[in-house]
Amino acid sequence: MIGIVTKKLLLLSLISNKVILFKKATAILSKCIIFILLSNRMEEIDMVGIILASHGEFAEGILQSGSMIFGEQEKVQAITLMPSEGPEDLKAKIETAIVALDEEEILFLIDLWGGTPFNQANSLFEEHKDHWAIVSGLNLPMLIEAYASRFSMTTSHEIASHLVTIAKEGIRVRPESLESQETSKVSGNQGHGGSLPEGTVVGDGKIKIVLTRVDSRLLHGQVATAWTKSVLPNRIIVVSDAVAKDDLRKKLIEQAAPPGVKANVIPVQKMIEIAKDPRFGNTKAMLLFENPQDVLRAVEGGVEIKDLNIGSMAHSVGKVVVSKVLSMGTDDVETFETLKSKGLTFDVRKVPNDSKDNMDEILKKAKHELANVK
Repeated sequence: MIGIVTKKLLLLSLISNKVILFKKATAILSKCIIFILLSNRMEEIDMVGIILASHGEFAEGILQSGSMIFGEQEKVQAITLMPSEGPEDLKAKIETAIVALDEEEILFLIDLWGGTPFNQANSLFEEHKDHWAIVSGLNLPMLIEAYASRFSMTTSHEIASHLVTIAKEGIRVRPESLESQETSKVSGNQGHGGSLPEGTVVGDGKIKIVLTRVDSRLLHGQVATAWTKSVLPNRIIVVSDAVAKDDLRKKLIEQAAPPGVKANVIPVQKMIEIAKDPRFGNTKAMLLFENPQDVLRAVEGGVEIKDLNIGSMAHSVGKVVVSKVLSMGTDDVETFETLKSKGLTFDVRKVPNDSKDNMDEILKKAKHELANVK
């Protein structure tokens, strides 16, 4: 009798244990199902994609720094403009990164306003402005905050608006007393003649041309930063018939102007008129031309240009490469020689810190290379 009772007790105990194990297994299974469902839901939720873009390897470096502090992140691409690459190379990289992100909402964090990374991102921006945002001045506090913001913010516009404040707060100084010293902005007369009656004489009535540059890229990072800081213009004037007719290019150039400097795009004839207009007497102008032919037209029209900086001239059919940044055709060589005969001197430099190249040697090489092509 005792043996039968013992067996029943053992059987009941075994059944009870199995029930408990079953309940535990069911609970674990339920949690797994919930986790899987939540994971799938998270995959369905769109995340704001981030593209970091910079001159040199800065974008890749700050991506690594951000990962060290905040962990590895999804939907982030780093784009670099290397010394051997041009704007179109960078644009292709950006387009590839956009495809890789596969997100409608994209936030661009750029190193420098008006530089090539900014300009190329900005050239694609207009068609996507409802879902894209561009923020310049990339720093580590900005990047970390962008990562954190993606948990609670679902649009690039929300994050960009938030980052403007956070990025500024990340700039601190010691001694702390320096932080309370506000620097006043210089808001001098920009020399905008259009708001003054015709015939009004401002200053000495003569526009001050602080730099005249031939650069097929026109307004980009080297111009917006290095040259602007070197010659201190209060207005950048892009002189080009073609660009003056292109509303998109005009808008992009105006947006690329550095802080405190206004940018305008005008045709050559308008530049000739402005050079004779006394209302622009307080204007310190940097003139940017795409080619030497437009410079010659301006000079022949009465624009007083004494020194011509040669920055870059893009290669095209019929031209030969004469340096890393200069390509010339027969018409270019003849135009430069005509300008020289009119008393202009040449300053062949990409940026102010570069040493000057010998223009006579460059023209000699161009003639030789063109003769060989024929």
